Amino acid sequence: MAEAAAWLDDGGDVEVFCEAIPWPEDPPAENGPAWHKRRRSFLAQSGHLPVRVIVSLVATFAGACPNLRDDMGCGIYERRPTACRVYPAEVNPFIPVDRSLKLCPPEAWQASAVLQDEEGHWVDPEVAGAVVRRRADDYAEASARARLCTLLGIREAGLSNEGLLAWSPGRVRLREVLQAVAETSNPPTDDGDWVLVSHRLRTMWLLESAGARAQQAVDLAGADRRFVSLVGEE
Repeated sequence: MAEAAAWLDDGGDVEVFCEAIPWPEDPPAENGPAWHKRRRSFLAQSGHLPVRVIVSLVATFAGACPNLRDDMGCGIYERRPTACRVYPAEVNPFIPVDRSLKLCPPEAWQASAVLQDEEGHWVDPEVAGAVVRRRADDYAEASARARLCTLLGIREAGLSNEGLLAWSPGRVRLREVLQAVAETSNPPTDDGDWVLVSHRLRTMWLLESAGARAQQAVDLAGADRRFVSLVGEE
């Protein structure tokens, strides 16, 4: 969250991405992907359905990175965000690297370049360290992000693996709330009633039958949020 504040201080924009997962009970200990999501989320409620909400702070800009210099170098290299230090690795330990999804130019992806060893460890020690730090921060800040949502009045999230809600509270407002969260010790867990947003009618019916509060993406009003679909409509 400190890096989001720094990005805002530099004149950049940050959106709050929210996704929620129905969570009636904790998964078995051997379910690594589910426990990764649990560690980076906070417990909440949607109607009668327990959910866990994952909140991500994402820098947004049109076109190339605003810190990209004319010589294609990074203008803030020494203090670049952890997300940049991690690249091209994946913070999620259960997602393999897919070169086709990366934004680096073709010359940056030599076929002979070894990114990970046979055991899945990152070859570059700086990248490996950045992955560990970013994952640890993600886990540690989950409850603080619950407080962030409370202060911003955010109570809607996309259904995980289907879509997410991108909130745009504004640069000044978000910076104020980040400061307030930073000055709060032991942020409380979220106790609000969340609405799960979907663009699929079948999903809406299933959520409502499970006792959740659900809303269609097309019914969203206001310019402060947008639904980002991860799958096609049905």
